[in-house]
Amino acid sequence: MHFDPAMLARLQFAFTIIFHIIFPSFTIGLSAYIATLGVMWRWTEREHFHTLMRFWAKIFAVSFAMGVVSGVVMSYEFGLNWSRFSLAVGNVVGPLIGYEVLTAFFLEATFLGVLLFGFNKVPPWLYVLSAAFVAFGTAMSAFWILSANSWMQTPAGFELKNGIAYPVDWLAAVFNPSFPYRFAHMLNAAYLTTAFVVLAVGARYLIAGKYQEEARTMLRMAIGLTVIIAPLQLFIGDQHGLNTLKYQPVKVAAMEAHWDGAKPGDFEIFAWPDEKAETNRFAISIPHGSSLILTHSWDGLFPGLTSVPADQRPPVPIVFFAFRIMVAAGAFMIAAALYGAFLWGRGTLFDTRWYLHVMKHTWWVGFVAVMAGWITTESGRQPWIVEKILRTADATSPVIGESIAVTLVLFVLAYGVVFSFGIYYINRLINRGPSEVAEETGGFTGSPITAAHKAGREAVQGSA
Repeated sequence: MHFDPAMLARLQFAFTIIFHIIFPSFTIGLSAYIATLGVMWRWTEREHFHTLMRFWAKIFAVSFAMGVVSGVVMSYEFGLNWSRFSLAVGNVVGPLIGYEVLTAFFLEATFLGVLLFGFNKVPPWLYVLSAAFVAFGTAMSAFWILSANSWMQTPAGFELKNGIAYPVDWLAAVFNPSFPYRFAHMLNAAYLTTAFVVLAVGARYLIAGKYQEEARTMLRMAIGLTVIIAPLQLFIGDQHGLNTLKYQPVKVAAMEAHWDGAKPGDFEIFAWPDEKAETNRFAISIPHGSSLILTHSWDGLFPGLTSVPADQRPPVPIVFFAFRIMVAAGAFMIAAALYGAFLWGRGTLFDTRWYLHVMKHTWWVGFVAVMAGWITTESGRQPWIVEKILRTADATSPVIGESIAVTLVLFVLAYGVVFSFGIYYINRLINRGPSEVAEETGGFTGSPITAAHKAGREAVQGSA
């Protein structure tokens, strides 16, 4: 059996980053929600805001620990599997990732300790301020990671010497052409993802007839946020798409399965892109739909896949279907948010059982949208690991395929265990409910990872 080292290295990194992105996309939004609850608690002096704040802080601890465990592996993968990538562009990408640790992770980790362990040990204003700093730290972490990733999509502020990139303008490198759109899109997606988790938990409690005041607060806050940011994500995504069309037209052509740039692009609701025949099978299309969206003109033209040789095109079916999964999830979230706001305005939000049942079971939709979005943007960049500078096949380390295959299998097994226990612990914490937290007088003890373990152990004991 032949083991292709480049393909296996790509699969390994794809698996780890897709798995890892689940947790930052949740903790970025959840930290902001916890900080908001803290501000509401101090502003209104209503105790149920404080109860919710501490309840979600425990869930944050578990998620944070899972994010750390799943993310630390990627740093080693850069050196072990992608050493030529590190050599060629490490002068730019390395500092950007390093800034994330220096300016974001240290800030986040420091004040996370106060948030998890500081209740009844620091003044309430400092406790709430710590939550705000954690939220700011998670956003800053996203800032630097998205800057590094965006530079790989639209590199700027550098010069090439003997195939190695050297920074010449750090502002241009950090704020590269796609970064503002990508950062806004991802940050909004994180808030939207968390809002749907909160909405699902609130609906779950209302259906069960438990924790009614807290459940109603969760629903009102989640609907109030999603009715704004879900439609906003449509606008941000449109602007992001126009930016991508300008700098990465082949990626957009793959997203739309648009082959012939001499003709207006139809929007393919469904199709099977045939890469060999350079056509779409079983197509259900909206005539001129893609042209209208991308060029804002009925007969607008944009580059097709045939504008570049076949070896410079991304894997079209993967990009095409991932993009449609993301769009479908986004459309559902917009519809759910708007209808929830409609029910709230009519005063029937908490009594419309079918809506609550649907929301209870759709906590996962935001995560699917985020993963599909990452697959779209990363697969759509192929065959380049850094656009027009370094091909993916030229960025790997001289490692035998068998070694990568073994570690890939081990990662799948280990991450499967981590994910299973994490979801189990979080679900047990939700089963316990906010009232258990309200009865506690102390905080966590020990390290953040210990805190997460304790939270899960308490949840299991509490449900026994």
